[in-house]
Parts: sequence; structure tokens; C-alpha cells
Amino acid sequence: MASTDEIALSVSVASEVSLLLVGRGLRAFVDGYVAVLLPAYLLALGYGTWQVGLLSTATLLGSAFATLALGAWGHRASERMLLPGAALLMAATGLGFAGLSAFWPLLLVAFVGTLNPSSGDVSVFLPLEHSRLSHAAEGDARTRLFARYSLTGALCAALGALAAAVPDALTGLGVDRLTALRSMFFAYAGVGALLCWLYARLPERPALSPMVAPAPLGPSRRTVVKLAALFSVDAFAGGLIVNALLALWLFERFGLSLTATGAFFFWVGVLNALSLMAAPWVAQRIGLLNTMVFTHMPSSLFLILAALAPNLTLALVCLLLRAALSQMDVPTRSAYVMAVVTPPERAAAASFTAVPRSLAAALGPSLGGALFAAGWLAAPLLACGCLKIAYDLALWRAFWQQPGSAVVSTTETN
Repeated sequence: MASTDEIALSVSVASEVSLLLVGRGLRAFVDGYVAVLLPAYLLALGYGTWQVGLLSTATLLGSAFATLALGAWGHRASERMLLPGAALLMAATGLGFAGLSAFWPLLLVAFVGTLNPSSGDVSVFLPLEHSRLSHAAEGDARTRLFARYSLTGALCAALGALAAAVPDALTGLGVDRLTALRSMFFAYAGVGALLCWLYARLPERPALSPMVAPAPLGPSRRTVVKLAALFSVDAFAGGLIVNALLALWLFERFGLSLTATGAFFFWVGVLNALSLMAAPWVAQRIGLLNTMVFTHMPSSLFLILAALAPNLTLALVCLLLRAALSQMDVPTRSAYVMAVVTPPERAAAASFTAVPRSLAAALGPSLGGALFAAGWLAAPLLACGCLKIAYDLALWRAFWQQPGSAVVSTTETN
């Protein structure tokens, strides 16, 4: 029978996991509507499409640098205080956006804050939560836990997109439109305050036994450098049409309302979640590399077709078909990197491929916004689709004979 200490530890771990999953869901919910409302809010303040792209770049760039800083200096701070501190920053970000109107102060808040204009989680919360989750389970149980974490985020982000209809509802009740939009950022700040309270309740984690430091890149260096370069192209392309800019495109191209745009992103989120769930099943049958390439290319083609669509209905159908395929390369990409390097190099490989990808993604929104401002509304979507197809072809050409590419499951093989 389990001892009293073992039972207490199990209860503590279960409580920790529950708090982290609730926190992930709350963050994803507000991120879901912020990505839709951000361009509408900036337009209501009198700013143009280029400013929307520039501010989106600032948020992604700030998140990338914050993650780098966390990796370099985070060990000097109390782990127990990092997540509540990030939640306080989230609350301050919401208050800053709700209370400021001048562009440069908003840009500064975007850079140092926690807003997320994209479909994935790019905030400083991610490595902090992953770190705690990684110690809550082992082996297959850990894989299932991370799957629950990702699925929670995807589904709650989809529900959050529906909340983008709230300003329209408030406006219908006589509330000034700008005030209605500001109220959503106050709500964002409120969720940050709630998260601070939740994260402060996380149990103190017991000291870990000393571990052997992971090895730097060695025999797999050339492979990892090529992957990092290719992943950066893919990330830059994705940055051209992050969710905030896609919402802006729908506003500008078809005059779609906030309510309709929120409903569209709800279904995008649902399809993204299904895509994530289907990825391991597909990878088991056709292999990791094949899953990455042969699901990614059709999704990019659908994006190009959406850019050229003559009417709203056809554009939305193409974008929804894209959403059904676009996330299958996310878990398989991580698994593939782990499959083609030696075990001691895995930590270094994960960092070396992730950081350039984050920085490259931050460059895209400014260019996308500038293209919108120039009146070339289809250009960011076309450029994104073409660059991603070029990335897929280059990835296939470079690695189809690489050892590890024939792996047909997401299980680590080295």
C-alpha cells in the first residue's frame, strides 16, 4: 500500500496539474479574443494597418526576448514567484492597453507585456508551465499530460474567439464602441489578476536531484542548423498572417463584423484542435517527415486560394480547410527534431531550433501590415503560402533520406 507521504505527494501533484491546466485555459480564452479585437481596437483608435502589424511584431519580439532572458537568468529567481510575476505582468498589460491611446506607449506595453496576436502560445508562461508539468509525470503519462495541456489551450482559445462578439453586443446596448473594446482589455487584466492568485497556490516543488548537464550540439550540429534555418523560413511566413492580421484582412477585404470574425476563429480553433489530435495517428502511418510536408503543403495551397477567392464564402471555406491541416506539423516537428539527433543533444537541439524560429516569426507582422497599408491585401496571404510551400519542398529535399526520417511514430527512437 502507498505510504501517507506518497499519497500526499500524489494529491499535491494532481492539484498542481489542475491549477496549471486551469491557468492555461484562462490564458488561451483571453488570447483567443485579443487576437481578433486587437486590430479592431487599433483601427478604432485611428491607427492604420501598418501600425497593427508593427505592434504585432513588438508583441512577438518581446515574447522571444523574454523567453531568452528567462533561460539565461530565470534560475536566479525563486521558481515559486516566476509564474505569479508573469501573471502580474499580464494584468499590467491589460490595464496598459485599456488606459492608453498614444501609439508609442502602446508599442512599449506590447513589447514588454504578454499580448499574443498569433494562434499559438508564444508568451513567457509557456516555458514556466512546461517546466512544472515535466516534473508531474513520467514516460507516456507525461506525453498524455502535455497533450491535455495543448488541447486545453486550443479549445479554450476557440471559445475565447466567440467572446470577440461582446463589444458588438455592448454597442447594441448603447455603449460607445471604443469603451466596449477597452472593456475587453480590462477583462484581460482581470484574468491576469486571477492567474496571479491561482499560481500563488501552486505547491512548493521538492528539490530535484542533481542531473547531468545535457551535451552541446556535436555530431548532429549540421542537421540542426539546417532544420533551424528551414524552420525560421516557415515561422517568418507564418508571421505575415498571424491571427490578428488575418482578422484585419477579413475586416478590410470583406467588411466582416467582430461577431462573425469571432465565430470564424472559433471554428478555426476547433479544427486546429482536431488537427493536433490527428497528427500522431497520421504520423504512425506515414511517418513524421511525410506528415510535416504532405499536410502542410495543402494547407498552404488553401491559404493561397483564400487570397484569390472572389467572395467571402469561398474565402472562409478555404481558410477552414487550411485550419483542418495546418497544425499537424506542430507536434510532429518537435518529435522529428528529437528523432534525428542523439539523446544528449536533444535539449540543445530544441533550443537551437526554437529561438531562431521565434525571432523570425516576429519579423513577419510588420511586413504584412505594411503590405496591407499599401493596398496589397492579398499579398501577405500569397507570400505566406508560397514561402511555406518552398519550405516544405526544401525540407523534403534535404531530409527525405536522413536517418530518422522514416520514423513512423512520435516515440523517441535514439
